[in-house]
Amino acid sequence: MFEQKRIIAVTDRQQRVMVRGLTNARNDAIREGKPTEDLDEVILMTIDAPTKREKRRADREAR
Repeated sequence: MFEQKRIIAVTDRQQRVMVRGLTNARNDAIREGKPTEDLDEVILMTIDAPTKREKRRADREAR
């Protein structure tokens, strides 16, 4: 079955907030004795997400 991927654009600050929230959820799961494999995977994906530079076509057209 085909899995759809979701791509979102976030700032560095937003990425840090996401990682902090996921880490807090992971810590809560550890305290409750629940498995954390899924959270671990998402935390690593969020930390290792590639960056993309914005195109600057508007600057070139002004010249």
